[in-house]
Amino acid sequence: MHNPSEQSRRRFLSHSARITAGGALLASGIAGAVDVSASDPACKDARQVTSITEPRYQLRNVRLEEGFEREDGIVIATKTALYDLEISQGKITAIQPVKNRVASSLPAFDAQELLLLPATRDMHIHLDKTFYGGPWEAPRPRKGKTIMDMIAREQTIIPRLLPDSVQHAEALIALLQAKGTTVARSHCNIDPVSGLKSLEHLQTALAKHQQDFSCEIVAFPQHGLLHSKVDALMREAMQMGVQYVGGLDPTNVDGAMEASLDAMFAIALDTHKGVDIHLHESTPAGIAAIKYMIKTVQQNPQLKGNVTLSHGFALSVMQGDELAEVIDGLAEQQFSVASTVPIGKRSMPLPQLSEKGIFVMTGTDSVIDHWSPFGTGSMLEKANLYAQLYGNPDEYGLTRSLAIATGNILPLSEAGERQWPVLNTDAEMMLVAASCSAEAVARVPEVIATFRQGRLVAGAVQKA
Repeated sequence: MHNPSEQSRRRFLSHSARITAGGALLASGIAGAVDVSASDPACKDARQVTSITEPRYQLRNVRLEEGFEREDGIVIATKTALYDLEISQGKITAIQPVKNRVASSLPAFDAQELLLLPATRDMHIHLDKTFYGGPWEAPRPRKGKTIMDMIAREQTIIPRLLPDSVQHAEALIALLQAKGTTVARSHCNIDPVSGLKSLEHLQTALAKHQQDFSCEIVAFPQHGLLHSKVDALMREAMQMGVQYVGGLDPTNVDGAMEASLDAMFAIALDTHKGVDIHLHESTPAGIAAIKYMIKTVQQNPQLKGNVTLSHGFALSVMQGDELAEVIDGLAEQQFSVASTVPIGKRSMPLPQLSEKGIFVMTGTDSVIDHWSPFGTGSMLEKANLYAQLYGNPDEYGLTRSLAIATGNILPLSEAGERQWPVLNTDAEMMLVAASCSAEAVARVPEVIATFRQGRLVAGAVQKA
């Protein structure tokens, strides 16, 4: 991978390695095991800042991708160069090569030649019922348990989580920001146990982060829309600023596929909201549910472009003409698909969906809760998993895999022309310890700083 200066690359990699090693030890609770400041003069530097309050400033020495390096027509490396950015009122208002720098009286901060990438988006997470921020607690064994067993277990857990759910949600938001995420979509329980309390608590947490984190909310009938009789609660949630009507496995949980989906869509149509449904069913019932949803959207044009299929595991069992027909239907009705990029015996046809123009998103789902303990909050990690599962280990494939984590925003076009950052657009970005986006996807490096509309919301930079 090509950089203008090998000397600066060595300095950059050495500095990044020290930061990563020190951070790992501190995170493990071994704060006294190494004196990072003694080995890295930058850590002593009083110029380091963790907050930028100036409405207009310069971010200097930013590494941006400029194009691809090819050999016999094959992309073998990514060209980068150093730039100065001007940020004003949350927008990127100037992009200037460092070699053309002119004197400026603006406050300036030094990115230290780190790579600038678009901020990531976590488009399927449950901020309202996480264990994160509390003591370690592994999920109880799930072997032999049905989804109804898990729902029954959750009914006993929710009352215990509610008193601290605001603090836990905020802790999880901080984790996402530290991993480079500034935009999210959170599903929030609407159930007979918590009523609207989970929603109220989540909104309280999000209200504290209006300036530094953006989050859509899905009202999620986790215990079944029909099974738990929460139609009225769901409708009430729609009047509380929720953006999406949620749903869940209409056959396995509600026992009535068409009636369950009809009830979900009726709420969306009556309240002029979008839909985001959890569909885990990979049986013929799951296939039938996807086809029924496509038919429903065809019959109700106001839903077109406003339905997200989360998980959608039934797509992984379809083949041939049936799969092609369903994908065509999803594309025609402008469905989006939110996938956690699952590992299993069957692979989701995510590349085929994208090729047909279906917007494919990814998300954490669970960081740690009674469903799973494995989430890290890193969307770069999801891009890495996507690259591994779908055969993108080369330079070009790795750069394309980043799209699932950033809402399809990529630094370079398919032809290798710089298309991001763009002047007069929101400064939603992150600085990472990598030389190019391909390395960032392959190695999942540390995110050094995260910016939300120009605000430094996680990590640190230095005063120039």
